[in-house]
Amino acid sequence: MSKSSGKWRWVKWVFIVPILLFVAVQLYFLLQIWWWVGHNPGMTSFMREQQSALREKNPNANITQQWVPYNRISNNLKRAIIASEDANFSDHDGVDWEALQKAYEKNNKKHKVVSGGSTITQQLAKNLFLSGSRSYVRKGQELIITFMLETLMDKERIFEIYLNVVEFGTGTFGAEAAARHYYGVSAANLSAPQAAKLAVLLPNPRYFDKHRDSNYLARRTGVILRRMGSADLP
Repeated sequence: MSKSSGKWRWVKWVFIVPILLFVAVQLYFLLQIWWWVGHNPGMTSFMREQQSALREKNPNANITQQWVPYNRISNNLKRAIIASEDANFSDHDGVDWEALQKAYEKNNKKHKVVSGGSTITQQLAKNLFLSGSRSYVRKGQELIITFMLETLMDKERIFEIYLNVVEFGTGTFGAEAAARHYYGVSAANLSAPQAAKLAVLLPNPRYFDKHRDSNYLARRTGVILRRMGSADLP
């Protein structure tokens, strides 16, 4: 074997194999999303991560989550989450580029990733497949999954899955579990104030699960209540 052929083989291993692995991972994500167009997800990446953390303290611990269809979730909660998390959800292609630019500028000022500028679709991409870590590599993968979701699913299906898998507190996932955990009612029967407060929990649900009477929650809930009327539902 000549030195040149040996060098080429080394180049193939270094460059081609990682590319093939990357493509295989993306194909896995794509097939999963295609399946979820007509089937409901089970455990998400975030759920598995949280359950594993809970079981370090209690081997019998489990997360709480109960799937409910889109029409059995209060429109109050849908409007509150859109008003709080992603006002342009019904109109954008999965990414709010202006918000992303602002997050990038904020991260540059802080010299670290402190803000993601994520839409509801991006949050769902992260919750389904990724972790809560912050890096530009993870953000890039999140964007790829986001475009897959927006390509294969309509907005209502994206929002339905999001409402059923998003984390609302320690071990509490989805609208039904959250409504019963915080208020003892079903997701269908959430009032506007209750829905607004649940939406405000989302950026830091485990913290606010333990600090439900904070002044910030009260102020922010009032803001979201005022914005809910203008929220467009998919």
